[in-house]
Amino acid sequence: MNPIISLIIRSFVAVPVTAIVWLLSFFPFGQTFLFSSTIAIAAGVITHLFLGLYMQTRFLKKHRLTRKEYLYLMKNLSEAKRKIRRLNKALFGIRDIASVKQRIEIFRISKKIHKITMKEPKRFYKAEPFYFSHLDSVVELSETYGFLSTQPKKNAELELSLIETRKTLNELNKTLEEDLYKVISDDIDHLNFEIDVAKHTLKKEKDAKFHEENRWLK
Repeated sequence: MNPIISLIIRSFVAVPVTAIVWLLSFFPFGQTFLFSSTIAIAAGVITHLFLGLYMQTRFLKKHRLTRKEYLYLMKNLSEAKRKIRRLNKALFGIRDIASVKQRIEIFRISKKIHKITMKEPKRFYKAEPFYFSHLDSVVELSETYGFLSTQPKKNAELELSLIETRKTLNELNKTLEEDLYKVISDDIDHLNFEIDVAKHTLKKEKDAKFHEENRWLK
């Protein structure tokens, strides 16, 4: 559930409700300006809160989540969002031209996993290694690599450390790709099933057409 879209929808409904309640209270019922304003604001706030609760309940029901489970997932996803911001800052603060493609790919995959999981929180369980291990590792390595790569003087030991870090980041990139694959594995299975169904349907139609043509030839 996108919080921004949810906020826009609730506000879109709550603001007109506030205005209507104020107009009804002030003109037809002849209440004071202060009382009408208080009632109108209260009506708007209640509408806003009620819609939020209603939308969240529908979201939980759609994704088969309990409220406790949802809060747990949102907590972890919020923490992951902060880590991805750190990752973005660390990766694009590195001045090493040779690893630009690698860094873009690491950030892109991390962002993609988080985006998919935010949209469908239940997928979090397929990405637990990413959230509880791999993301932390790639953030720490990227920050360390960024710090070391900006040092003005580099000796042989430091250069070796940077090379090893790049290799490790490359391995982590492959690990993140596997994490993403796990997250979308159900979609891939569903797509393959749909492809098989489509092929079977096309084969049946082709066979039927072939038999029909042969029947007329006879």
